Amino acid sequence: MEKLIIYTDGGARGNPGPGGIGAVIYDENRKKIAEISEHIGHSTNNQAEYKAVIAAMKKAKELGGEELEFYLDSELVVKQLKREYKVKNGDLAPLFLQIYNLEIGFKKISFHHIPRERNEEADALANKAMDRGK
Repeated sequence: MEKLIIYTDGGARGNPGPGGIGAVIYDENRKKIAEISEHIGHSTNNQAEYKAVIAAMKKAKELGGEELEFYLDSELVVKQLKREYKVKNGDLAPLFLQIYNLEIGFKKISFHHIPRERNEEADALANKAMDRGK
């Protein structure tokens, strides 16, 4: 499996509050091959967004992905991961570093911002995870 297309989302009820992450992973033919829906405990929305990317990268590695194309509805996180914005928040810096270290294991990774309406499936998985954490 070379190229994987990945939609991720994360959120926290109350921000901060009970957090959840969701991800949907497709092969290059747009066939769904994996889903992630995990409760992550107390977090902020941005921490959850980062943790969703981390979980998806780990799953992509298990699936043998070499080129990852990420789609997120968090413009801030996308711009930080593309190195357009600096990561100034001390709680996000270790998560950014974790992603940076995970990136080394792949040939190519791209991050794209999309509107929330185009990320409904990952959003639903994140919301299910938050519901489980109540």
